[in-house]
Amino acid sequence: MNQSKATITAMGTYVPDRILSNADLEKLVDTSDEWIVQRTGMRERRIAAADQFVSDLATRAVEDMMRRYHVSVEDVDMILLATSTPEYSFPSSASRVQANLKIPHTGVLDLNAACAGFTYGLQLADSLVSSGMYHKVLVVGAETLSKITDYTDRTTCVLFGDGAGAFLVERSPEKGDFMAAISGTSGEGGIHLYKSGLSSEMNGVPLQGEGCLVQNGREVYKWAVRMIPEQLGGLITKAGMKPEEIDWFVPHSANLRMIEAVCERGPIPLERTLTSVEYRGNTSAASIPLALQLAVDEGKLKNGHQVALFGFGGGLTYAGLVLRWSVPDTN
Repeated sequence: MNQSKATITAMGTYVPDRILSNADLEKLVDTSDEWIVQRTGMRERRIAAADQFVSDLATRAVEDMMRRYHVSVEDVDMILLATSTPEYSFPSSASRVQANLKIPHTGVLDLNAACAGFTYGLQLADSLVSSGMYHKVLVVGAETLSKITDYTDRTTCVLFGDGAGAFLVERSPEKGDFMAAISGTSGEGGIHLYKSGLSSEMNGVPLQGEGCLVQNGREVYKWAVRMIPEQLGGLITKAGMKPEEIDWFVPHSANLRMIEAVCERGPIPLERTLTSVEYRGNTSAASIPLALQLAVDEGKLKNGHQVALFGFGGGLTYAGLVLRWSVPDTN
C-alpha cells in the first residue's frame, strides 16, 4: 500500500449500564451458563436502554475519548460511523452524532459492513488523511444489536450485545501507523447472516426473522475458519512481516470457539490474541475497539506493538489491517 501518513491519536469506548448475564438468559430460553460458556466463551453482554440508540452510544464513546485524551473534535473533517443497527434508514446516525457533539461543518457517513465495519472505517480514514483530503477523521463503531435480536431463539440471543468505540485518526508529521490493508467479500454467502429490509428474498430464497437478525451459525463458522487464516497470512506478508513479528491479533469478537479454531489453524496463536467476547459478547462493529481499549486498560497493549486487526461478518465480508500501535497511554 502507499506510505501511510495517518496515525491514531485518541480512543474511547462506551457500553450501556444494563448487564445481561448467562443466568438471565437461562430464564428466557432453554440454555445454561455452562453451555453458553463452552460454546461461545461469553458470560455477560451489555444491553441498551429502550430510549438509547446507536447515535447515543456513539456519542458517549466520543465523549469518553475526549475525556481520556483531552482532545477536541470541533475541527474534525469527517465522521465515519460503522453500524448495522442505525436508528433510521435516513438521516444517517453519523449526522445525529454530529448534532449531539455540535461539530460545525463536518462531513458524515454511515458505513454498513456489519462486523467488519470498524476495520473498513479505519482503512477509509487512513486513505482520506494520507491523501491530504482531510486532516482529522473520527471513526466510530457502534451497535444496538439487542434491538434486532430474537430473544426466543436460543442459538442467537446468547451471542449479541451493545456498545461503541471511537478512534481519532489524524495526519502524522512523520511516518504513519497503517502498514497494510486487505478486504474481500463472498456475497453469495449473505443469506447466512442478515436482517431483512425492503426485499423479502435473497438469492431467490425467502427471508425470515420479521425484523430480527437471522444467522446460520454453522455456515458462518465454516467460512470464517477457512478464510481468516489464509487472508491473515496474506495481510502479514503484505506488511512485509512474519507472523512472529505481530505482537497482537485482534479479530472481531464473534465467539471464542470460532476464534480458537482460527488460531489453531494459524498463523497467530491464541495467547497473542485480544478479544472483548467474555463480558461484552458479540458487539459487531464495536467489538474490535472494545477489545483494544480493554487491552490498553489491562496493560497488555503498548506503544510500538505491531497489531493485526481482522473484522469479518455479514456480507459475507472481511477487512484486515496491520497497525503500529502509537496511541498515547492515559492510564
